[in-house]
Amino acid sequence: MARPVIERRLREVAGRLIRLRADLAVAEEQLAHLDDEADDARVRHLVAETPLSERGRREAERQAQAMARHREDLLAEMLRLEISQDELLDRMSVDG
Repeated sequence: MARPVIERRLREVAGRLIRLRADLAVAEEQLAHLDDEADDARVRHLVAETPLSERGRREAERQAQAMARHREDLLAEMLRLEISQDELLDRMSVDG
């Protein structure tokens, strides 16, 4: 692979990693908030023991779980890109 192509791909990967890191920071902040809301909903349900409080608890937990999955997806994509970046750097050093 030609060096200019490798350099272009490295820039693309680096840009995507920067965006993913920013997205991850937002997702972690939202996850912390949603986890707190889920904890509050669990406590409210323990106190109230009503069908409405149970529904609120389930919904809050569902939202927190969805955000946790999103965070894991972001981490997996970042790992994939970091591996790709390492492979491109290896190619660059071999092609030299």
